[in-house]
Amino acid sequence: MGGSGSKSKGFWPFAGSGTGNDPTNEGNEQSLARFRSSRSGTPFVFTRRSSLYYDEDGDLAHEFYEETVVTKNGRKRAKLKRIQKNLIPQGIVKLDHPRIHVDFPVVLCEV
Repeated sequence: MGGSGSKSKGFWPFAGSGTGNDPTNEGNEQSLARFRSSRSGTPFVFTRRSSLYYDEDGDLAHEFYEETVVTKNGRKRAKLKRIQKNLIPQGIVKLDHPRIHVDFPVVLCEV
């Protein structure tokens, strides 16, 4: 979670000291304006990337295991082997309730 922040897009709206004479502050104000205008001004997130996978049978889970029987010294033991091949990611999932974007610069609660 949090991998879809604005850092990966090349601008970060909270950088700089916030003083008026800071030369790096001018670029940050422009990037913040660009950030707000590119998102149509809404601080909400309606979709996210799922962490679930489909296997070959169509089952949906975070991870899959296969039970294998190992014979050691004449004794049979069952072991679980993690399956990492032939898994298809679920993709983009619509959220039931909108969330606030992680980079939205507002204090929600002050203690």
